[in-house]
Amino acid sequence: MFKQQIKELWGLCFNDSEAFTELYFTHRYNNEVNICIQSGEMVISAMQTLPYPMTFCNNTIPTAYVSGACTHPDYQGRGVMRELLSQAFGRMQSQGVLLSTLIPATDYLFDYYKKSGYAAVFDYMVETLLPEDLSYGKKDLKIASSAEFQEDVYAYLAAKMEERSCCIQHTAADFKVVLADLTLSGGEVFVATSGKSICGIAVAYSKEQTLQVNELLTDSNEVEQALLLAACERWNCRKLSVIRPYKQEANRRRLGMVRIIDAKRVLQLYAAANPQVEMNMELTDSLLAANNGYFYINNGKCMKSEERLPGSHERLSIEALALKIFLPLKPYMSLMLN
Repeated sequence: MFKQQIKELWGLCFNDSEAFTELYFTHRYNNEVNICIQSGEMVISAMQTLPYPMTFCNNTIPTAYVSGACTHPDYQGRGVMRELLSQAFGRMQSQGVLLSTLIPATDYLFDYYKKSGYAAVFDYMVETLLPEDLSYGKKDLKIASSAEFQEDVYAYLAAKMEERSCCIQHTAADFKVVLADLTLSGGEVFVATSGKSICGIAVAYSKEQTLQVNELLTDSNEVEQALLLAACERWNCRKLSVIRPYKQEANRRRLGMVRIIDAKRVLQLYAAANPQVEMNMELTDSLLAANNGYFYINNGKCMKSEERLPGSHERLSIEALALKIFLPLKPYMSLMLN
């Protein structure tokens, strides 16, 4: 019902290519994940809340990634998007979603989304290399490349990404969309095998003679270098730009934000994974009343009370709580359609 209107609104608000827009509305958009606000019969603001699993505190939890958030230019600055976010949060909470994530399209939007409880916690680094920096001597490796979906390649990617303790995961269906988007860029997935076993993959494409590597998962540094060299040779690239989880503060770049939707469940998981932590807090959330209250963490348990118990309390906004919990965990997201 709304698909064509929202597609037209997308075209008005974003500068995406026609090919990407078609891909998104063919493979990503559906009415179940869409939420919008109308003025009369006209859709004036819309977003999609895409489901993604995420590893967190020794569990895999449901999250919703906000995609395509936009408001018609004639209605911007009137609080329409804030109202839409509020409605989306309520729906997420009713669906059992624990967290919402997003990637702001521009720097100034970090401050905008902060006002709705999002915290900037997803970071990354870019490593710049030259082909002559790479070398390997492993002779039994075979490297092939393709943009087609392969079950064993996906299984390797999923297993490696699950090893990251706080990371957005990709389902098989989602990885197929990632590959479709990669094809639009002329990219491929490079796969290293030793014997019959996959030992590394690189998701890459070439842009202006620079190898852009969006994900690199391997069993060893030797395999990593072999994959990067093979990809460089494939497109005769003069340098490499590799996106990775950041290691040092000096290399850290902002990417995405998280918003806690169900504070009690998030804190219960956090407490169970950190039994040494003791915390008394007064939590405030202006958009989700169910998150307001007093929370007590002790001996791996979390209790919520509507009334304040004796003792000192730390007063936290929902955004401050997200920073407190997630920044030390160095959460990571990659291969998102942003």
